Amino acid sequence: VLSELPPLRRGRGRAAQYTCMLLSYLIEHKAGKEKLVMKLKQLESNMSSGRKMFRLGNMVHALVAARRTTQLPDVVPRFCLTASNLTRALYFVCDAVLWLKSAGLQPDIDKLKWRNRATKCYYLSLLINLARDWYEISWRLEQAIREENTKENSSWDKHSQELHHVKCDSLHSFLLLLFQILKRNPPLLLDLVKNLYKEILVFLYFNTGL
Repeated sequence: VLSELPPLRRGRGRAAQYTCMLLSYLIEHKAGKEKLVMKLKQLESNMSSGRKMFRLGNMVHALVAARRTTQLPDVVPRFCLTASNLTRALYFVCDAVLWLKSAGLQPDIDKLKWRNRATKCYYLSLLINLARDWYEISWRLEQAIREENTKENSSWDKHSQELHHVKCDSLHSFLLLLFQILKRNPPLLLDLVKNLYKEILVFLYFNTGL
């Protein structure tokens, strides 16, 4: 399955493509290197096409994931994950259209319009992912407060001792509890940081054209 290609291999493919591009640029004007330059450019083009095929595999994977997440019992995660996967699939569709333009198969395609569409789909997917992250954080906050109240008059373990003096009646105590929640859930913290970082990059793209 194309979409199941490990991230490390996808990174190696990208590195190999850019290496061919760099080498062809460096020796392009050297005498006697015309055949080598042509082979490097052809190899770079083939790698680029292969990577686009992997992106099409990702589109199929996103659609399959969207269908699977419709079976989740909790309404909010079901909506967020399904909507996120569908918008990702739309992003890959836009990306495929852009590839048709760059490959010369559909020269009349408006590149700027489809690039903006792809960026908006990606941005919307990130917003939905952030909403899902916040829902999980809120749920864990409620669980932590409930656990503290339940164990208030019982024997304390290390986990409950961390929450003993935390009361969500001020910004400082709320931030402290939030820090403890994220500290105990590294995957949630990583996903939140990743989505925020990508959100900032897309925001800069919209506002500065970077």
